[in-house]
Amino acid sequence: MASPGSFIRSAARATSSAYRRLPIRWRLAGGSALLTLVILLGFAVIVGVLTTRQIESDFNRDVSEAADDLANTVRPRAVLDENGLRYDFRPLAKGSPDLDAYDASQDAVIRIVSLDGELLNGSTNAPYLPPPRGKPTDEFDRYRIESRAVDLRGPGVFFVQYARKLSDVEATANRVRVFLGLGVIGGAALALLAGLATATRAMAPIAELTETARAIARTRNTSLRIPHPEARDEVSELALMLESMLRSLDEARSETEETLARQRQFVADASHELRTPLTSVLANLELLELELEGEPREAAASALRSSRRMRRLVADLLLLARADAGRVAPHLPVDLSEVVAEAAGELEPVAGDHHISVSAPPGAEMEGARDELHRMTLNLLENALRHTDPGTAVEATVERRNGEVVLAVEDDGPGIPPELRDKVFERFFRGAGDRSGSSGLGLSIARAVAGSHGGTVSLVEPLDGRGARFVVRFPARS
Repeated sequence: MASPGSFIRSAARATSSAYRRLPIRWRLAGGSALLTLVILLGFAVIVGVLTTRQIESDFNRDVSEAADDLANTVRPRAVLDENGLRYDFRPLAKGSPDLDAYDASQDAVIRIVSLDGELLNGSTNAPYLPPPRGKPTDEFDRYRIESRAVDLRGPGVFFVQYARKLSDVEATANRVRVFLGLGVIGGAALALLAGLATATRAMAPIAELTETARAIARTRNTSLRIPHPEARDEVSELALMLESMLRSLDEARSETEETLARQRQFVADASHELRTPLTSVLANLELLELELEGEPREAAASALRSSRRMRRLVADLLLLARADAGRVAPHLPVDLSEVVAEAAGELEPVAGDHHISVSAPPGAEMEGARDELHRMTLNLLENALRHTDPGTAVEATVERRNGEVVLAVEDDGPGIPPELRDKVFERFFRGAGDRSGSSGLGLSIARAVAGSHGGTVSLVEPLDGRGARFVVRFPARS
């Protein structure tokens, strides 16, 4: 069972965490409102205590003065009736001999009693009040009672009792407390609103900086101007630091882009320059293979195969370098169905036990570079042949759909593991079990060619859950 101390610490941590998650403007406004609330509470307590005491003091003084006034004005009047001589006690001042009319606005109770507590006269419906008990002031049944003795030689000693309800002063004190409470709540609410307005105004430069930073992140345009506040304060320093940081990032990006551009240019130039000597080497090796016999001929054939592989790798690198450098080959009207049929026919002799089927009706025209599209199709088909077992089928389809030319290459092999689906288009990426000797550039070239033609290539989950399906989409020629 958790101890009270641990429970309090957990509650404090939760409260602190919730406070830190609040926006800064709410924290500033809340702190201002809380401070105002504490000040107003202290002020209200002091004013409430002093005012309540003053109200009670005034009430007690009014009751005491009224009792003194009655003691000075009430006199006995001799009345002779059938019962004999008796005394009728009434006030002789204020123009009225009626006790009910005396100080009626104060809702008071007046009783005139003898020394032993016998009621001699009183206001209408006056409740029972205890006889004087040797002290002029008393409280009974929520009444404050002031008793005054009047000593006359005729009737002797009698007492005037004047009483008022304590609820009268308590109601006045409660109204004061309610007023002070409403003032505290209203003052705190106004402080919160004023704090929010002030904090929002103070945070306006931060909001401008945030909006500018968001625009820079969206457009990647580091040349956007950072707004500078007029005041030289912390926000101004932050704006200057952001501006300095953006300049440094812009310079670093420019240097990086220049370096990458030089690298792409170097790769493109080197790949282009390598094609001529490789062509010469291939021609010489082909002649040697024809003229030599035995082991020298096998060595020449092996060198010829390696040279052909090197020539293809150089061609791949050249294509990628041109795509990175933005060098786009001239685009002419091309029927993608013809390109796919030619690529499938080129691979048919080396397909082995694989079965290649093509569904490419004429009319899938687009704007593009025929050689690059041919190379992309070859790479997709070779990728399917390379990673499937003998006896499996590879299918290529071309169709025109919704203003697009769609090429799909699908096989019924083992498929691509989910963890590798995001990596297959990376350059030089090869699966763990790939022993085909491929360069790992085939799918990268397919993506580069698709991008240079305004299209996309994606790996789509097959409907039956087997194999791999690559879909390329190009804008159709209108």
